[in-house]
Amino acid sequence: MAEILVVDDEVGIRELLSEILADEGHSVMLAENATKARELRSSRRPDLVLLDIWMPDADGISLLKEWSANGLLTMPVVMMSGHGTIDTAVEATRIGAVDFLEKPIALQKLLATVKKCLKPDASATRQHYAVDSLLQIGLLKKFGQRIAQSAKHSPILFLRGAQGLIAEVGARSLLTPHAPWLNLSQESRAITQEMLEQHAGGVLFLPELHGAGRMAQMNLSFVLDRLAKYRMTLVVASSVSAEAIIESGVDAALVNRLSDVWVGLPAIAESANDLPELLPALLTLLCEQGNVPHRNMAPDALNVLRQKNWSGADGGWSSLLGALKNLALNALDETISRQDVDALLLSVSEPVLQKPVEESDGSLMQFYEMPLKEARDAFERLYLTHHISRSSGNMTRVAEQSGLERTHLYRKFKQLGITLERRDNVSGV
Repeated sequence: MAEILVVDDEVGIRELLSEILADEGHSVMLAENATKARELRSSRRPDLVLLDIWMPDADGISLLKEWSANGLLTMPVVMMSGHGTIDTAVEATRIGAVDFLEKPIALQKLLATVKKCLKPDASATRQHYAVDSLLQIGLLKKFGQRIAQSAKHSPILFLRGAQGLIAEVGARSLLTPHAPWLNLSQESRAITQEMLEQHAGGVLFLPELHGAGRMAQMNLSFVLDRLAKYRMTLVVASSVSAEAIIESGVDAALVNRLSDVWVGLPAIAESANDLPELLPALLTLLCEQGNVPHRNMAPDALNVLRQKNWSGADGGWSSLLGALKNLALNALDETISRQDVDALLLSVSEPVLQKPVEESDGSLMQFYEMPLKEARDAFERLYLTHHISRSSGNMTRVAEQSGLERTHLYRKFKQLGITLERRDNVSGV
């Protein structure tokens, strides 16, 4: 079941709610004030928070604002108060609370609210909170502003050069609190009138138009004629040009209609100084989506990533997100270290090592910025990982190519943190 954080300065309320929720099969954490709530939120990821408004050290509204500003509002929050007013409830909802319970809390009202907040599609709501944090950061804030401006004049938007997670962040910027969301790529059946009625007032999203099949094209045509009726916005993205989309088999008239109003994805290079804020926020979103475990990032690791030139057809976003996923999955500790980043950058920049030093594009300079032992370890890690991959995991061939005995080779793996079963998925050990 779910993990629920109850924040209330009244011990009787905490105990009562804990008993009720535990009887329903939930795991309950208790905090008597905002300080304890901060501590628990920083170390755990509750599925739901029941938050009292009036507390001695800091009120619930202030704590809600703090979590929202710091990218920590990644779970539904229900406000509680025995002195609640409509104005307070409206303010809490505007900040990001999903509901408001007035004390004394009726049992059926409590259970119904908890059930609603924990329903299977609640992950979409949690992701929306994480997206809100991303959209407060530099270039993504401008991206969201351009999308909002264009959406005022057209219910159809094309995100040019965007794909995957960043395209979804852009599309979700149009969601109002509790508005419906429908990812058309996840629908293998024909869209019906009833489905559109259920998603009235919401956002429909297709993450990649290139290569869309016959059913997807039929659904798009069906939706296009009914956007106004159901007050919907359709957001379509693609990482390739309209010409390439048409060549992939998508009807030209449909492509032209969908791409008439477009917004370009900004390149990371436009605002590299945003990366210290952007990277932790992206890690949070990847974690909330279940793609990676929870990870923090050391300041020196952030600094190395900030200095890298992120480039590509989509402005470097695919490269950046791929790097973050690899770092989060391969890091041996909860905090991604400078050594983790160095190893990753060296492994993806391997051809640079074959160039003369004077021809280096800067990736080799990472060695010069590191202490000698760290540089040696980073190079050895890259060297052995290369030979493991080249030998398809055959340790006999790795030993021959490296000139090391197998016993010494395994000791070196342990020293460098190369875990074959987890990281390389190789055989022949």
